Amino acid sequence: MAASELYTKFARVWIPDPEEVWKSAELLKDYKPGDKVLLLHLEDGKDLEYRLDPKTEELPHLRNPDILVGENDLTALSYLHEPAVLHNLRVRFIDSKLIYTYCGIVLVAINPYEQLPIYGEDIINAYSGQNMGDMDPHIFAVAEEAYKQMARDERNQSIIVSGESGAGKTVSAKYAMRYFATVSGSASEANVEEKVLASNPIMESIGNAKTTRNDNSSRFGKYIEIGFDKRYRIIGANMRTYLLEKSRVVFQAEEERNYHIFYQLCASAKLPEFKMLRLGDADNFHYTKQGGSPVIEGVDDATEMAQTRQACTLLGISESYQMGIFRILAGILHLGNVGFTSRDSDSCTIPPKHEPLSIFCDLMAVDFEEMCHWLCHRKLATATETYIKPISKLQATNARDALAKHIYAKLFNWIVDHVNQVLHSAVKQHSFIGVLDIYGFETFEINSFEQFCINYANEKLQQQFNMHVFKLEQEEYMKEQIPWTLIDFYDNQPCINLIESKLGILDLLDEECRMPKGTDDTWAQKLYNTHLNKCALFEKPRLSNKAFIIQHFADKVEYQCEGFLEKNKDTVFEEQIKVLKSSKFKMLPELFQDDEKAISPSSATSSGRTPLSRTPAKPTKGRPGQAAKEHKKTVGHQFRNSLHLLMETLNATTPHYVRCIKPNDFKFPFTFDEKRAVQQLRACGVLETIRISAAGFPSRWTYQEFFSRYRVLMKQKDVLSERKQTCKNVLEKLIVDKDKYQFGKTKIFFRAGQVAYLEKLRADKLRAACIRIQKTIRGWLLRKKYLRMRKAAITVQRYARGHQARCYAKFLRRTKAATIIQKYWRMYVIRRRYKIRRTATIVLQSYLRGYLARNRYRKILREHKAVIIQKWVRGWLARTYYKRSMHAIIYLQCCFRRMMAKRELKKLKIEARSVERYKKLHIGMENKIMQLQRKVDEQNKDYKCLMEKLTNLEGVYNSETEKLRSDLERLHLSEEEAKIATGRVLSLQEEIAKLRKDLEQTQCEKKSIEECADRYKQETEQLVSNLKEENTLLKQEKEALNHLIVEQAKEMTETMEKKLIEETKQLELDLNDERLRYQNLLNEFSRLEERYDDLKEEMTLMNVPKPGHRRTDSTHSSNESECTFSSEIAETEDIPSRTEEPSEKKVPLDMSLFLKLQKRVTELEQEKQVMQDELDHKEEQVLRSKAKEEERPQIRGAELEYESLKRQELESENKKLKNELNELRKALSEKSAPEVTAPGAPAYRVLMEQLTSVSEELDVRKEEVLILRSQLMSQKEAIQPKNTMTDSTILLEDVQKMKDKGEIAQAYIGLKETNRLLESQLQSQKRSHENEAEALRGEIQSLKEENNRQQQLLAQNLQLPPEARIEASLQHEITRLTNENLYFEELYADDPKKYQSYRISLYKRMIDLMEQLEKQDKTVRKLKKQLKVFAKKIGELEVGQMENISPGQIIDEPIRPVNIPRKEKDFQGMLEYKKEDEQKLVKNLILELKPRGVAVNLIPGLPAYILFMCVRHADYLNDDQKVRSLLTSTINSIKKVLKKRGDDFETVSFWLSNTCRFLHCLKQYSGEEGFMKHNTSRQNEHCLTNFDLAEYRQVLSDLAIQIYQQLVRVLENILQPMIVSGMLEHETIQGVSGVKPTGLRKRTSSIADEGTYTLDSILRQLNSFHSVMCQHGMDPELIKQVVKQMFYIVGAVTLNNLLLRKDMCSWSKGMQIRYNVSQLEEWLRDKNLMNSGAKETLEPLIQAAQLLQVKKKTDDDAEAICSMCNALTTAQIVKVLNLYTPVNEFEERVSVSFIRTIQMRLRDRKDSPQLLMDAKHIFPVTFPFNPSSLALETIQIPASLGLGFISRV
Repeated sequence: MAASELYTKFARVWIPDPEEVWKSAELLKDYKPGDKVLLLHLEDGKDLEYRLDPKTEELPHLRNPDILVGENDLTALSYLHEPAVLHNLRVRFIDSKLIYTYCGIVLVAINPYEQLPIYGEDIINAYSGQNMGDMDPHIFAVAEEAYKQMARDERNQSIIVSGESGAGKTVSAKYAMRYFATVSGSASEANVEEKVLASNPIMESIGNAKTTRNDNSSRFGKYIEIGFDKRYRIIGANMRTYLLEKSRVVFQAEEERNYHIFYQLCASAKLPEFKMLRLGDADNFHYTKQGGSPVIEGVDDATEMAQTRQACTLLGISESYQMGIFRILAGILHLGNVGFTSRDSDSCTIPPKHEPLSIFCDLMAVDFEEMCHWLCHRKLATATETYIKPISKLQATNARDALAKHIYAKLFNWIVDHVNQVLHSAVKQHSFIGVLDIYGFETFEINSFEQFCINYANEKLQQQFNMHVFKLEQEEYMKEQIPWTLIDFYDNQPCINLIESKLGILDLLDEECRMPKGTDDTWAQKLYNTHLNKCALFEKPRLSNKAFIIQHFADKVEYQCEGFLEKNKDTVFEEQIKVLKSSKFKMLPELFQDDEKAISPSSATSSGRTPLSRTPAKPTKGRPGQAAKEHKKTVGHQFRNSLHLLMETLNATTPHYVRCIKPNDFKFPFTFDEKRAVQQLRACGVLETIRISAAGFPSRWTYQEFFSRYRVLMKQKDVLSERKQTCKNVLEKLIVDKDKYQFGKTKIFFRAGQVAYLEKLRADKLRAACIRIQKTIRGWLLRKKYLRMRKAAITVQRYARGHQARCYAKFLRRTKAATIIQKYWRMYVIRRRYKIRRTATIVLQSYLRGYLARNRYRKILREHKAVIIQKWVRGWLARTYYKRSMHAIIYLQCCFRRMMAKRELKKLKIEARSVERYKKLHIGMENKIMQLQRKVDEQNKDYKCLMEKLTNLEGVYNSETEKLRSDLERLHLSEEEAKIATGRVLSLQEEIAKLRKDLEQTQCEKKSIEECADRYKQETEQLVSNLKEENTLLKQEKEALNHLIVEQAKEMTETMEKKLIEETKQLELDLNDERLRYQNLLNEFSRLEERYDDLKEEMTLMNVPKPGHRRTDSTHSSNESECTFSSEIAETEDIPSRTEEPSEKKVPLDMSLFLKLQKRVTELEQEKQVMQDELDHKEEQVLRSKAKEEERPQIRGAELEYESLKRQELESENKKLKNELNELRKALSEKSAPEVTAPGAPAYRVLMEQLTSVSEELDVRKEEVLILRSQLMSQKEAIQPKNTMTDSTILLEDVQKMKDKGEIAQAYIGLKETNRLLESQLQSQKRSHENEAEALRGEIQSLKEENNRQQQLLAQNLQLPPEARIEASLQHEITRLTNENLYFEELYADDPKKYQSYRISLYKRMIDLMEQLEKQDKTVRKLKKQLKVFAKKIGELEVGQMENISPGQIIDEPIRPVNIPRKEKDFQGMLEYKKEDEQKLVKNLILELKPRGVAVNLIPGLPAYILFMCVRHADYLNDDQKVRSLLTSTINSIKKVLKKRGDDFETVSFWLSNTCRFLHCLKQYSGEEGFMKHNTSRQNEHCLTNFDLAEYRQVLSDLAIQIYQQLVRVLENILQPMIVSGMLEHETIQGVSGVKPTGLRKRTSSIADEGTYTLDSILRQLNSFHSVMCQHGMDPELIKQVVKQMFYIVGAVTLNNLLLRKDMCSWSKGMQIRYNVSQLEEWLRDKNLMNSGAKETLEPLIQAAQLLQVKKKTDDDAEAICSMCNALTTAQIVKVLNLYTPVNEFEERVSVSFIRTIQMRLRDRKDSPQLLMDAKHIFPVTFPFNPSSLALETIQIPASLGLGFISRV
């Protein structure tokens, strides 16, 4: 498509800007051809009308997509132009803090002006052996590429480092040399790499100075050739220097300094050895004070001086020569202070006894007068005579400065020569890598001769660079078979011709220097006449006749002619040189001798190797007077010759380019000045590289990468089986113009901008797909939301309407209810009011009526009382009156009646005397008589009744009378008693009177006592209340104190536990460190031992032709490469017997070193034991203090009861298990045929019954646990209220006693004690119950696990062959009992006696089990032997019968087997061999043994058992020589095997397993009690009796450590190529991560091609490792340690590569890594290795993957990241965040502010500043004692081993 079609709306472009160089803008409308103006929107929010150039109509540069910004390689950018390059560098430098970027073959390095942690040895190891494009850009990547090409192509290499002053050239060159020194190592013992690095401080001190642009600017160019031998190890080096800036010795500009060495001398002037130099402050010397800046901030010159002297010592410069150098340098400083006095205009003098000159002469050991004379005079020689001429003051000053410069230059050359002699090697150099550290293009306000030479050198280098880039482009096109079209590029040959051709600038300058009266002006005129208007590159300034302008490749530079001739001549008076040559100071004349005759201070003699040329060109022939004319050769001529020599060297090598960029002129860290950067990019050729790349096809993709990236642009029908054809078809549809791309053999080539167009199509397609997906999903979500809202609305309406209806109904009900309520309420109110009023009225009435009634009652009562009184009074008065009246009336009646009776009596007396009277009287008498008769009768009746009544009354009366008499008598008695009592009453009355008095007194006392009691009561109550308050306060204080005590106890416990844990960890760390140091010493010792053996074999095999070299990864160390031999050489070890004699001679030396190491280990073990004892003592003290606080008798009794109950329970369980085991043994002993374990066989049934019983037992145990738990809870609940009730009763009684006796204080104390007692009891009960519950839970869990294990075991046993089932079941039973033993060991830790008895019973059980196993083995062997005998007999019978019997008879008659019993010999578990068969034994058993056959067919560890049985026999014979010889031969043979086949994992694993088994056998049968605990009685009988082999055990342990380390190295070498590809690059989850465009440095493809490693490859390799180790019978604990080490290597290498690869830091890659890690964890679970600690080693990698996937925006995200990434260091977290790169446009980069937030939050974290993990770290290995259950006497020796010469004993 046309380029103009890309300028659409929203397209982003770059426009020029005077401040920012280039500014980004966005199109506001589409561009149409013919438009003169572009409407742009700037990033600052402004709109701009950008006018196009009417002549060219060039459109502004298009900006790359954001996804391409920040790429590692600038050539990966789709649009290759200046603003894109500048922006990419700025983003990487400022945002990502990345200082290195590739630009094709060039490494662009930006000086950060800050120390970065990216140059450590871990970084070197990470880049070692890696392809240049596979890692992030780095100087180490360039160095590794050069090193690898040197080894691969057998061609010398060069690294060209260029840049401005202050750009970091010297540092980059220094790091490149450090890389070579670290990776290759030194082939000699002189540590050449250290000397190469040590030359840097010396050269910096004498050749570097502070400038306005750089504090450590190199003022000379140097080319260092680092020599390598055939094994590509450093053997030496050579240095060439170019154009030392001598003028700096005598002159420095403002804010600049002289060379560092002068200031270092002045700073160290007070040292005793420097007193003779008579130095002082730098401001006292003319040559060091001109710049006015004698101090560099942050640099201590005295410390730098010490480092310089140390480097001199390392390079072999003796103290005397060092002092000589310092004398010469001090003399130069004093020479600069020499002043001249003018006598006239043509002459001058020096004052007599001038101190600076006298000091100079003393230091130089020359004559003062002679030097004084020749400083003021010169000798002129003509053809006929010679005469002396005085010189002016100015000329004398110039001559003095020239002499100082000359002396310094000679000293500089002498030091360079000496460094070369020290770095020179006697070994023949096979190849070299040159590092060129040379000045970059320079342009200042005033440019002189130095800048001219520097720019001339850069023109030559740029020409070579352009040709090399052009050549590489051409090779790439030809390799891919793409039509090659000539690319026009800038050729600076005309500029070079202008400078160096005939009649060029240098030629004219030399010619003018030869002229007697040549001046700068005449030379300038010659330049104008020769080149002005003839050469387009030469110009003349308008306003000057003493300057000229040259158009260089980088820029136009104006040079001032003044000083050119003088600097080119470099004139020094010969007389002054002669004076110095005549010096008595021995070193000074050496500086001025010919280089061939120079004396070396280290007395090094030449080895015949031709030294490389130095700066001055050496004469080929020595002529008289040549030395005198040496200084007359012009500087320009010397520089041109040395530059030609340099170019020849570079053209003969493969160059690698490093361009150093200075980001700003103020040395601010990570500050980017676009103007300065663009200037340097133009000057250093980076933009030219971009231009050359952009002229062709800069973007290149492999077909697979293109298909993977742009698969989204294809339809299903476009995808073919052949990727290449698919890509062609798609590209023809996508890009119409076929000139925009080309198809190569393996790649597709695109023109500039086409990848951006494809990215735009891809982004549009993805955006459209995203929009479509979003549309569908949003529609679905909105419809779902609408339906949900509609449903919700309907539901809400329904509920709302229902609610409204209910509310209305409720309103009606409430209204009605309110009316009713109001009615009733009103009624209630009125009624209540009425009732209140009525009640009030009634009350008032009642009160009133009561009042009235009471008044009336009172009145009536008064009236009544008055009436009664009146009545009584009136009655008394009436009675008195009546009595008086009655008395008077009766008296009157008596008187009247007496009178009347007297009268009647007179009448009666008269009538009686008269008859008539009688008649009258008797008239009516009869009636009256009748009446009276009746009356008499009635009266008689009444009388009778009355008589009866009377009799009754008489009876009653009599009884009453008697009663009355008795009463009377009683009354008489009572009267008498009353009389007596009356007397007594009187006495009692008297007593009562007294008692009344006493009572009154008592009452008074009572009142006083009551008052006192009241007061006492009040006081007591007050006191009680106060005491209660105090009690509450004390309770609160007690609770607070208890809480405080509890907290303090917790804190103390936690602190003690933390201290114990920390001390334990520290002890473990110290032990691991000591173990690691010891193992490193062993590793170093083994390396030296192998080196010694190699050298000895090289001496013996000097005539054997050496095999061709094949370089492995550069990560291999030197000793590993030394250990790699061809099979021809290795086989010669076994043929001659003399090769074994040196090893035997070497044994005592080995043993002595081993014994020393053993003593050291013993001392460390003792120290460890002492520290462990102290730790145990502290723990016992803590436990004892806890026990004192918690111990109570009742609780202890309950615990003992519970423990005894549990022990009884466990013992019963053990008895049951033992019975079951006995049944199993019986079943197995009854039949030993293979059918025993078949389904339906007795053993099988027993196993099934056992499994059923175990499951039932588990159920029973569960129920018992539940019952125990319920009983414990009930006991706990019963104990608590009982104690509480008892205590409360006691408390009440105490309170009562307290009230009675007043013992309040004692009661309070008792209360406190009671509370404490209760609290302690409750706490102890709570703890004991919690412990019991926890123990029961653990027991339940263990039983569950046991059940699961039994089920798994049964399933596994059913899958095993019949022969292996019995062994597996018995082995599992032993394992189970061992675990049970460990469990009971923890259980009975508090009761040693019970634990001991349990151990004894357990030992008996295990011994029985082992004996049963041995018997079973014996039975099996007997049956096998019988089977063989039977088979043999049958064969013989068949043969015999076949000879005599017909075939029919053979068929008819059955063969009867004959059973011949054979007596089994009782062996002692020893093997006997002859002394002369020892070498044969070692050869067959060790040297020629094939591990695979032993591992598959024989018992694991069989060689170890055989060797130990041989040792046992030697011990039985008490033959110490035989024991020593056998053990020594065994150890040396194992070492030989490992040396010969040390890269074979199977071999190393096999011998590690056998060495450990041999070591365990030596321990198991040593006779020491600690190792005999697990032995059977038979095994104890086999213990060694005569020799203590503890020292040899230590030697074997050391050998096992060495083998383990070798095993780890083999693992690492096998896994290393797989890890990065399998863990990072391979897409385990296809389609998750996309492939981004890459540049010229193509990375390893992440697409799974053939031959690439995947995660499955790693898992298969891990399975292989694990199966091999298991087959070899390696200890499980050792396998765990190996697996942990493997996983550490995987995690460390993966994380290190992740931290060094920007393309791997993305969200999708984080998901891939987490998936891969989960697969590794699944592998661990499958192998039951989760407890090996391997998963923990992957934690940093897991957290790094999580960090790639989490959100990285807000402060909460930062807090989450800081808490999550605790296994990563701060540097690693920041590095991952800086490297995070979006793969698609939809992802976002991490902002700089977020990274700053992370750094602020992590600033207090104390962790290692190291960026990478140490992938070479090996964890210290331990070999836990693992006794064997195999009986020695049962071991059979297979015939395949060829050991028929040994016999069983």
